Amino acid sequence: MQIPIFTVDAFTNRPFSGNPAAVCLLENDLDEDLHQKIATEMNLSETAFIRKLHPGDDFTKSSCFGLRWFTPANEVPLCGHATLAAAAVLFHIQKNTNSILTFVTLSGELKARRVEDHIVLDLPLYLTYPQVSQSLAAVGDMIVQDLRYSPDTKKLLVRLSDAYERSVLEELQVSAQRFLSVEKTGKVKGLILTLKGNSSGKHKGHDFYSRYFAPWYGVLEDPVTGSAHAVLSSYWSEQLGKKEMLAFQCSRRGGELKISLRNDGRVDIAGQIAIVLKGNLTF
Repeated sequence: MQIPIFTVDAFTNRPFSGNPAAVCLLENDLDEDLHQKIATEMNLSETAFIRKLHPGDDFTKSSCFGLRWFTPANEVPLCGHATLAAAAVLFHIQKNTNSILTFVTLSGELKARRVEDHIVLDLPLYLTYPQVSQSLAAVGDMIVQDLRYSPDTKKLLVRLSDAYERSVLEELQVSAQRFLSVEKTGKVKGLILTLKGNSSGKHKGHDFYSRYFAPWYGVLEDPVTGSAHAVLSSYWSEQLGKKEMLAFQCSRRGGELKISLRNDGRVDIAGQIAIVLKGNLTF
């Protein structure tokens, strides 16, 4: 069997930065266990599988597809950067003729559209609620300004003190593995560290910064995370009183996200892409 596969760096326009995702185009149904085997083989934070919903569907002409995401360890309910990567493969490689694509996923219908040199994802917006007690072994003795929890996504949001510069977040040695040993209740599936943006200095222009860790899914640190920004967007919009924001996830690879809160309770998250690999899986 041969399956077309691509690696796309998402939320960047430069190869080898942003967040890499593998994207498989499925002409036919795939045995269930093969999804996980392929994702484990690719060993990226996410491997996306685009499937046709009807026998007559066409990757160039159809506008609606099924989409699933797998980490090297398991399937996940939502992945923003791999959705961006999937849309990029359809728009740029398959030359899909539609201006808007719809993906049927575990998180409902997600839409992706082209706007100049960006792809815009229409994602759910997730609210956070104040969290009182939670062991923060992952951040050591850092000063925490706010602590929130998103029950819909099981993500814990930790806002570091406004006194810190972006470099502090970038250089922070996070013990994600240690946090994994502390949090075994199943309540937390992702850890977001975030910091208010700086209006001056060399990094001015970004409204907020973040890093994201998901050791519960076998991903110690994810370079640029769309799903985490579906949580961060609601939090920072409330904190900053803004609906349009520019965010930067300052992992080692780094990536930029343009955010626009919609009036229908969802969020548009836009990013650029770089396609770095085209090939076939053969087995």
